[in-house]
Amino acid sequence: MQSSTVRTLLVRGMIAGVVAGLLAFALAYVVGEPSIDSSIALEESASAPAHEHGDAAAVPADEGEEELVTRPVQSTFGLATGVLVYGVALGGIASLAFAVCLGRVGRLRPRATAALVAGAAFTTVYLVPFLKYPATPPAVGNPDTIGKRTTLFFLMIVLSVLVAVIAVIAGRRLAPTLGNWNATVAAGGGYVLVMAVACLLLPANTDAVKETFPAALLWEFRLASLGVQALLWTAFGLIFGALVERVLRPAATATAAASSASEAVTAGSAPRTG
Repeated sequence: MQSSTVRTLLVRGMIAGVVAGLLAFALAYVVGEPSIDSSIALEESASAPAHEHGDAAAVPADEGEEELVTRPVQSTFGLATGVLVYGVALGGIASLAFAVCLGRVGRLRPRATAALVAGAAFTTVYLVPFLKYPATPPAVGNPDTIGKRTTLFFLMIVLSVLVAVIAVIAGRRLAPTLGNWNATVAAGGGYVLVMAVACLLLPANTDAVKETFPAALLWEFRLASLGVQALLWTAFGLIFGALVERVLRPAATATAAASSASEAVTAGSAPRTG
């Protein structure tokens, strides 16, 4: 694939990431922010009795200081900035993955390949790590273990992506022997098996959520997080697929036309007998 084509795909991937990020921001603001506000309110109400009784040990040292970023700014401009940057970055990376996969995963059209890449990215980058380390609202877990929990989550992401890449390579090498379908099933089964073992061996977040935290509110937040990611990658796959279809279809048509013309010229110049 030419460098100009890759650059075009990269730009369109980032554009699709921006649009998908806007849709994800709208959903996160509507269904995600209320559960976050409720979580923060619970945390504040739990610390209020200690403040009222003058418990110096329970009062933070920086109590009374003005917030650098207020909650309304966090839930609007902060959320929008984070989601859009996330969408643009992952859109660019996914477009490069699309360029690598195009023509190498069967005779799929660009639109179908884009949907496949988006689905695989959602599964490996978010869904599988989410099953082991599900999202938790802010001000819920032990603040002393934030670094550990973040490290474990990103370790799960790296492991999931790495195993997925190995599974794809293994599937391609097994295809000539087992056939495309059997090789795909074998590679997918291997990925599931390895990640299941990883989930069993990696430590759990035992202190991620306090025992007194309402289970319904936690479930609501996690469903909202999962829905935002699902919308982000679904929208990206559909939008990016439509954009690259317009770019690659003319090139494919021109290539096919040139091939047909070449065959016609060859047939016309062939010596006639009889």
